[in-house]
Amino acid sequence: MSGLAALEGRLRADLARLNFPPANWPARVTAPDGSEVLDVLVVGAGMLGIAAASALISVGVRHLELVDRAPAGREGPWTTFARMETLRSPKHLTGPALGIPTLTFRAWYEAREGDAGWEALYKIPNAVWAEYLGWLVRVLALPVANEMELVSVEPADDLLQVSLRGPEGDRTRFVRHLVLATGRGGIGGGFIPDFVDASLFPDLAAHSADPIDFERLRGRKVAVLGGGASAWDNAATALEAGAGAVDMYVRRKVLPQVNKSRGTANPGWYHGWEALDDAEKWAFSVYLEDLQAPPPHETVHRTIRHEQFRIHLGSPITSAVLGGSGVRLGIDGRPDAFADFLIVGTGFRVDLAATPELRAVAGEAATWGDRYDPPEELRRPALARFPYLGRAFELVGKTPGSSPALSRIHLFNYSAHLSHRQLSGDIPGVEIGANKLAVGVAQALFREDLDHQRKLLEAFAEPELETTPFFAL
Repeated sequence: MSGLAALEGRLRADLARLNFPPANWPARVTAPDGSEVLDVLVVGAGMLGIAAASALISVGVRHLELVDRAPAGREGPWTTFARMETLRSPKHLTGPALGIPTLTFRAWYEAREGDAGWEALYKIPNAVWAEYLGWLVRVLALPVANEMELVSVEPADDLLQVSLRGPEGDRTRFVRHLVLATGRGGIGGGFIPDFVDASLFPDLAAHSADPIDFERLRGRKVAVLGGGASAWDNAATALEAGAGAVDMYVRRKVLPQVNKSRGTANPGWYHGWEALDDAEKWAFSVYLEDLQAPPPHETVHRTIRHEQFRIHLGSPITSAVLGGSGVRLGIDGRPDAFADFLIVGTGFRVDLAATPELRAVAGEAATWGDRYDPPEELRRPALARFPYLGRAFELVGKTPGSSPALSRIHLFNYSAHLSHRQLSGDIPGVEIGANKLAVGVAQALFREDLDHQRKLLEAFAEPELETTPFFAL
């Protein structure tokens, strides 16, 4: 028996001992069109979607589906726009393993590569992590529909009506709860500064999370805007593909030196963040946002080993427009520069209004700017656009109690960062976040099904004393 087959045998035994999965308990509901209502639709079948769905199943919410617009095996960023060579997280973090040792990445990797392979592993290669996530989908029998995209969602009485688009066209589903497990850019997409001419895209420019044909950049001059991790990843990828020159333009005179977020990667922050008031959450978020994180040292070394690379610190770009057959860059206090292609590595924005699938409800949902007015010195417009979420990552109305349908939409993605910190974005906290989400959804379903649960309770008649002299039924 192979190592992986043996592991899967132990996993089956572990799940059986844990009575996993428990029986489905929510009431079956019929939609206005006569179809059966889905209890939960999870959009995104990458790490966050897997964590959310498996946590929901673990609390007996099993009438769910996952959809992902990517083909099978391409879910998440790991083999697409995440262009680093390995994950940034240490290899020992457990991630979406439900607290079960035989579901961890380490158990899976040791089953494939042996103990020596694990000891030799420095950090997890992207493609290997993607394989592991695919294994989780298989062994947990998660119901994933690939090449299926969420187009829209709107309230429908006590339900949500969602429109989905797949290879066979559009279809409508009625669901009780919707979980958007859509990663970093799931609510707002990539951030493009206003000074970058939109007409440059896609022939002369791309965001660092866009599909890029790096082979087309062979021998050409590439400019990279930004000094964060993804900017460095894309610079390195372009150089490895044979770019003639890569120039990186960074506003700061000195790169950030310490990744402060790592200082919050412990259970105290994961569990304690909820206990903070809005002012405390805001102040910590401003502190971390202002400092920013440095690029990983591995990525820096990967880039600077190429003699065709140059970095221009203290060089804020003020304009990026068409210049001849390429891109002309205006630089504050310096002569203009020119490139054949521009990669915009300026991260992601969070903006409900810029999320097409939420168009019907975005205007009613509260943002942090609606709910908290910080002191003048702590005002940050980008943070003010983050959605203000409830305990189960659900949207809430601009005023308490308004727009009840919003409570059925859960943002289990990076947009929850201010409300829930790292619980829906990074590997260290994803299991805690998924459990919190699942408990919240289960509580909402139970409350909604209370009459049904009462009837089941009244009908429950398992005789305990049937074999005793005191049996009276």
